[in-house]
Amino acid sequence: MQLIDIDPELNRAAIEEATQQFPEFAGRALRVIARPLSRGFAWQLEWKETPPPGQQAWEFQNAAVRAYKRLAGIVE
Repeated sequence: MQLIDIDPELNRAAIEEATQQFPEFAGRALRVIARPLSRGFAWQLEWKETPPPGQQAWEFQNAAVRAYKRLAGIVE
């Protein structure tokens, strides 16, 4: 399986975009990552500390991943 190189500039832009929707998570996420699976990838955020609990943290992660994929032109 081919690995995905995460572009640092797109990564920053994606997290910034997600932070506009969820300002309470500003400065808490390090990067979007793509972990290889047997089929495809598991997209998620890497957090600076323990991930915060709750639905809003999941929504923030989903917003960042969607933004990164859109900015990078990744279609699954």
